[in-house]
Amino acid sequence: MRSCPACGTANGESDDFCGNCGSYLGWSSEPVRPGRAREPEPVPEPEPESPPKPEAALEPAREPGGNPAAGSEPESVPEPAPEPAANPAVNPAVNPAAEAEAQAPEAAPAPGPPARPEAPARPEQPPEADPADEPIGAVQPGKPVARRPVVRPVAADEAPDGPPCPACGTPNLPGRKFCRRCAAPLRVREQPAALPWWRTMWPFRRRVRGGSGRALRRTLLVLAVAGLVLAGFLFFPLGRYVFEDVRDKLGGTAEISPTGVTASAAAPGHPASAAIDGLTNKYWGAPALGASLTCSFGTPFRLVGIVVHTGVSKEPQEFRRGARPTRADLLVTTEDGKVHRKTVTFNDKPGKQTVRMGISDVRSVELVLREAAGQGEGRPVAVGEVEFFRRT
Repeated sequence: MRSCPACGTANGESDDFCGNCGSYLGWSSEPVRPGRAREPEPVPEPEPESPPKPEAALEPAREPGGNPAAGSEPESVPEPAPEPAANPAVNPAVNPAAEAEAQAPEAAPAPGPPARPEAPARPEQPPEADPADEPIGAVQPGKPVARRPVVRPVAADEAPDGPPCPACGTPNLPGRKFCRRCAAPLRVREQPAALPWWRTMWPFRRRVRGGSGRALRRTLLVLAVAGLVLAGFLFFPLGRYVFEDVRDKLGGTAEISPTGVTASAAAPGHPASAAIDGLTNKYWGAPALGASLTCSFGTPFRLVGIVVHTGVSKEPQEFRRGARPTRADLLVTTEDGKVHRKTVTFNDKPGKQTVRMGISDVRSVELVLREAAGQGEGRPVAVGEVEFFRRT
């Protein structure tokens, strides 16, 4: 068994990575592989034979006073062995085996391994001294030893019959989380299915799981849509007016000419057509207040503004010579026959007077004079020019 150095889980002898945490097992103790031959031990060299040394006389240890030490037993101290006398007759350069062959040539001994010389008797060692009598010296402190992790036993049979590793294909046990060869995770998380296109749009692109409030969100969405539809039906005119007004402000304008013009009354030499001829030196002259000028159009359009030039001329000296309107009513008729009424006030000065409108499907516009300034005998109320603008 090989224990994991990180979590202590027991693993097989052939595993390289831990099955619980995926740590590398190479830092743990290396197991002994079976089938590995042991190296032979070296045979000691035979020592040369030496003559036995005489035993030395044992004398009791004495104190400095000459008396033997009390409580101490006599110790045997071996004397140095005398050196063997040199034999002048023996020549070390002569081989004894060759000399024996020369002396007995007729007897041929059988070849065999040479006899190993007997080991000399070792001298007796003196008895060890009592450790209590020896002085105590300095010692090194002991090295701390870490406790070994407790290894949990595993079953003897660890045949890897589980699914193979998705990375290297090595079979592993069913309970392992990481591969025993490459430490790849064995439990691969499944990829979620692709979302439909409408789920990629906000606010539907958020992934949800079952029972996380999806039904409540759908109910609130349906209620919100139903409320918007109901509000549209209830406030449709107001909503349409706001929508068209925004378009009027953001869009452009263009002048549109009426296809026909009529007046309820006109002064001699100042017909109703003079109010739409594009010139400000001619004017429509109303003989009295209450007279009206009606302009009709061939196709309905979105009326966004009306420009009115009052007085007989735009020059200040000529402007004061004639009567000019100061208040009038605008009656706008749409294609469905509905009439929109608006009262406008004009400034008593030369130049154009702009009136902003915002009415769709206009078919005709009627200008009714209500008040005027500078009236007198033989001085009709003059309207120099009337221009209409549509939305583009």
